[in-house]
Amino acid sequence: MHKSLSIVVATGLIGAATLLGAAPANARETEPSEPPRVELVLDVSGSMRAADIDGETRIAVAKRAFNKVVDALPENTQLGIRVLGATYPGKNKKIACKDTQQIVPVGPVNAVQAKNAIATLKPTGYTPIGLALKKAAEDLGDTGSVRRIVLITDGEDTCTPPDPCEVARELAAQGTHLVVDTLGLTPDEKTRKQLVCISTATGGTYAAAKSEQELTDRVQQLVDRAAVPPPVQPAVVTGTADCTNAPLLAPGVYTDREKISEHRYYRVAVQPDQELRASVSISLDRALNPDYGVLLKAASKDGRELVRGVDAGSGRADVLSAGLRWSADEQKADARASAEAADSDADEHGETTSTELCLIVSNSFASTATAADAPGMPVELSIDLVDASHAPDAPGLGRGFLFLLVLAIAGLVAGVLAGWITRYWVATWREN
Repeated sequence: MHKSLSIVVATGLIGAATLLGAAPANARETEPSEPPRVELVLDVSGSMRAADIDGETRIAVAKRAFNKVVDALPENTQLGIRVLGATYPGKNKKIACKDTQQIVPVGPVNAVQAKNAIATLKPTGYTPIGLALKKAAEDLGDTGSVRRIVLITDGEDTCTPPDPCEVARELAAQGTHLVVDTLGLTPDEKTRKQLVCISTATGGTYAAAKSEQELTDRVQQLVDRAAVPPPVQPAVVTGTADCTNAPLLAPGVYTDREKISEHRYYRVAVQPDQELRASVSISLDRALNPDYGVLLKAASKDGRELVRGVDAGSGRADVLSAGLRWSADEQKADARASAEAADSDADEHGETTSTELCLIVSNSFASTATAADAPGMPVELSIDLVDASHAPDAPGLGRGFLFLLVLAIAGLVAGVLAGWITRYWVATWREN
């Protein structure tokens, strides 16, 4: 089996935030309190006996790659190892599909213990990926730190249900800093699609490996990445079905989940001298019918639309994004109406207070027969407030009779000039 190496990256969408009363949610409030934790999940099913990687079996190559990674682990790494399909050689599928064990507990790495555990592995049974992902999430616990699962397999799940894509969506929807990266050993197309689905649902990455060096490099990259928290972690926020009770958001990056054909509302307060810049991205983590779109709309609190941004797709994109810009200075009429709708009052100095806008995220997705509606698809919402950019005023020509007078004078001057030029041209032509 020979497939080209490919990597699919999805937006990281896992974060945490606290909403306190009427104060805006702040996307930068929470930081992981403990070092990141990572668990390697290795497929040891019967297919790993195939000798098609550099003339050696897949399991032999995987063992050596693991040993190299263990030797090069950063000191602060909290690492665990789980296997699937490693112990039951029988034909009873009910028993075989429960065959997953943690052979190294998550914690500071003991290189000797990890290598000895890996050395004893022998390709044996089925491939219960969905169950192994559930158990790996339990192994990592929920300490508030970033958690990463690195799944290495040479085939698709042979024990559905639970479907591993659905498991990944459920884990991501819990909002507990969990990312699943997937590595396919010489994968076929069905395996590739399943691994891409798992990684995309959690904001992870997918890669294929055809050699020992590629496998070693990819695993090492993922473990190193897990040891360094992402620079920006979107804060978890929950949009509402209307603007009245929608969360008030401060500038920052937020993550939410939106179901098919759902509308989610958020609020943003914009000062008179500010410009709102907002964008939304929705990760398409499941199969959808083609010809779909995403809409980001800003509206006044009384429901009048102010500005919108849209994006559409036909089944080829993994992410849809839309953005918008709005400032009260550029749209004074809308600003006055929005201020009235928001019950804005002048302060003691006669200055105008902020205008509350409603941000609405909606989609025109349609599910396939097998696509689940819940949990919703990952949404990343970015909000920024900057100084309003004032456009220079165009020179005014007046209105009414003054405008007619300007036009008459301009016409008279143009006519006189045209007459002079014509007389001069005719006189010159006759002389020559």
